[in-house]
Amino acid sequence: MTFAATAAPQSASFAALGTTATITCTDQVELAAAVEHARRRLTELTMVASRFRPDSELAQINARSARWAHRFRPGAPLRIEVGDVLAACLGAALRAERLTQGLVSAQLGADLAACGYDDDLQAVWERDTAPPAPRGIGRRAPGPLMFDQFRALLILPAGIALDLGATAKAWAADVIAAELATRGTGGFLVNLGGDVAAAGPAPEDGWVIGIRDWTGKLVQSVHSTGHAFATSSVMVRRWRHDGVEQHHILDPRTGRPARSRWAQVSCAGPDAVQANAASTAAIILDSQSPQWLRGNHVPACLIDHRGRRTVTRGWPSETGDAGGDRG
Repeated sequence: MTFAATAAPQSASFAALGTTATITCTDQVELAAAVEHARRRLTELTMVASRFRPDSELAQINARSARWAHRFRPGAPLRIEVGDVLAACLGAALRAERLTQGLVSAQLGADLAACGYDDDLQAVWERDTAPPAPRGIGRRAPGPLMFDQFRALLILPAGIALDLGATAKAWAADVIAAELATRGTGGFLVNLGGDVAAAGPAPEDGWVIGIRDWTGKLVQSVHSTGHAFATSSVMVRRWRHDGVEQHHILDPRTGRPARSRWAQVSCAGPDAVQANAASTAAIILDSQSPQWLRGNHVPACLIDHRGRRTVTRGWPSETGDAGGDRG
C-alpha cells in the first residue's frame, strides 16, 4: 500500500479487484480506518461476486446454471435465492441494464469466456491463446435480467453465465464512500480503477478528479463537489485470443467486443453505477453515443483512438466543475 506525501486531503492506494483502489479523506486521521474498511468490503465482494473464484457465490450460480442446461434444456428457468451482497450487486446490474436499455448486461459471462476472458486478467495476459470456449448454438442477445430484489430471487435461464464486471466495482465505490461518511468524520473519495464516488463534505475547492488516458497521461483535471465519475476504456483490458485482439467491453447484441471509434469515455453522474452505465454504453454505441449522452443529459468526455476529445454539455472544456450545467 502506498500513502500520498501531500497535505490533506490525504490518500492511500492498494491493489484490489484487479486494479488500484485509492481512498482519499479530508481528515487524515480517518485514513487508516477508512482503508481498512475498504479492504474488508472489497475482499468480501471478491469472495461473493468473482467469476474466477470457484468458491464464490457467483461462480457457483454459473456452474449450477450450466448443469441445469445439461440436465433439462438451455433456457429452462432456474430459481436461485442469493445472499445480501450479491443481491445488492444484482440490483445495481439491473439498474444499469434499465438505464441503458440493455446495452449494459450482466448476462455475458459465457461470451467473455468464449473471447478468452475466462480467468483473472493477469493469467489471461500470461498465455498467448486458449482453446475456444463454447459460445452456444444460435446465440441470441440476452433478455432482461430477471431479479426480484424484494425476495432476493434470481430467475436465470439455464446456460446463462453471469458476469458483474460492468457494475460491481462502481457499486462498491458508491457503497464504500457512503459507509465511510457514515462511520467517520469529514469527506471521502473512493476511486476503484476509474469508478469514483464521494460522500461527506467535499474540500473547499471540491474534489479534484484526474482524467488519464490509457497511457497514464493526465488529459484533464475536473473539480466536483458531489458528482460521481466513471471511465470506460477498450485500451487497457486487452488480450489476444485465437489470434484475435480482444477487449472486455462486449456488445450484448453480438456477444463480441464492441467495435467503437472511442478508445475511452468518461462520464459524470449522481452515483458511480449510473456514471459507469453511461460510459460503458457510450463505448458500445460507437458514433451514436454523443447524441445518446446528450439526450440523457450525461456530462461526458469521449476520446477517440487518435486522442481527439469530444465533450457533452456539463463537461468542462478545461479545469472546472463537471456536471455543473446538465440541462
